Amino acid sequence: MSGADQSPASSPASGRLSTGDPTLDQRLGGGFLPGTLTLLVGATGIGKTQLGLRFADAGLAQEGRRGILFDMTQRGDAQGHVAYAERLSDWRLRPAPPDHRPDAASLFDAGQQPPDYLQVFDYRGPKLDSREHLFDAYHTWRQELVSKLDVAIAFFYANFCRGVRRVVIDGIDPTYAPDESIQFAMFEYVYQQVLRKESDWVARDLLRQEFRKHQAAVEAMRYDHSQIGCAMLYTSSETMLDALVERPLVPGDWLANANTVIYLGRVRDGNRVGRALHIAKHRGSYASDEILPFEITDRGLRLL
Repeated sequence: MSGADQSPASSPASGRLSTGDPTLDQRLGGGFLPGTLTLLVGATGIGKTQLGLRFADAGLAQEGRRGILFDMTQRGDAQGHVAYAERLSDWRLRPAPPDHRPDAASLFDAGQQPPDYLQVFDYRGPKLDSREHLFDAYHTWRQELVSKLDVAIAFFYANFCRGVRRVVIDGIDPTYAPDESIQFAMFEYVYQQVLRKESDWVARDLLRQEFRKHQAAVEAMRYDHSQIGCAMLYTSSETMLDALVERPLVPGDWLANANTVIYLGRVRDGNRVGRALHIAKHRGSYASDEILPFEITDRGLRLL
């Protein structure tokens, strides 16, 4: 591995969030833009989780705090985040219990370090969306979603109050229609009502009738939501990079709404198959048009 790969995250252009890979930062004109959504799109096993973890880990060098992981997978830890983080970055994730919701005293105790990994759904059944399953089963699942919203808000708010400025959202499964997916319903709420909302209004949603009682603490721990960067790992059914580049957008697809879209897929090179990524969109900013080959090493994803 080259010296550049072993060094800490490079200093990105002003206002950018480093991806943790100096080569990718350069191809992005400095890194991801805070206050926007980045989608990393590709099939299972292509390297999205490694790239997402590297982005989260780069927060330690740039902001003094690693990012947090919000996992919406439906069955177990299919992504293996805890093992990945320790192997790739010597980072020991602190998982939260699925029903973890700190009380106000611990929420505003600056000396307490909140968990940095939440697998929000404790579900062991089949994947559910409204197109494929019976009415009762789907709405039972939606009731679970509603019951988990306070858990999710508390997880994000407690970390943002303490300086975290990076979020990696994983566990998004392929679906026929994103606007009917239970996971996308949760993501839409989190993105619009937590990540893109001023901190005192997030506190109001969380504390409700106790907000005025803790208003002084809310003011003391105010944060700037416009500086938070979000990377969503979006599992596609397509495995080849060419197919990803050519895929059409469907109603409700977050690919159309994201500021930055990076496709990761397999490419043919003669009689071999390798891996490469392509920056399909990086709105309002310089981005390379190249197809960028990469490999997966024992330290994660590495651009070649």
